[in-house]
Amino acid sequence: MPVTVSEYVAVLVPDAALPVTVTEVVLVKSGGIAGLSDTVRVEPDGHWTRTDRGGASREGQLAAEKLTRLRQLAADPRLAAEAAVTVPPTMCADAFTYRLTIGPNQVGYVDCPPETTPPAVTAQVVDLLNGATG
Repeated sequence: MPVTVSEYVAVLVPDAALPVTVTEVVLVKSGGIAGLSDTVRVEPDGHWTRTDRGGASREGQLAAEKLTRLRQLAADPRLAAEAAVTVPPTMCADAFTYRLTIGPNQVGYVDCPPETTPPAVTAQVVDLLNGATG
């Protein structure tokens, strides 16, 4: 049986590479020795605002490849699975706590190696947003 055009395109452009519509993404980073509290909000178009605990804010635009990657991660089914897991308490002092909200999914973790291992997809989103919004 011959291969259809759509099957051929699906092989060349896997679903993960297609644009995914995302609602607002919110990352809250808190804790640490200085008592940090930063919030990063990313709109569906990639415009971001980073606000610190004092209320000072910065804005920017995610580069196209970062926005594409964020959309891929937001659509990853593992994110919903990570959100369903209860995070165990930690005895870690002065660690950073991350709380990520993407659509209906809210997931968090305390960055306390080797006591805890961050959820894989969540940690990738945190790294992407921290790197892109500095």
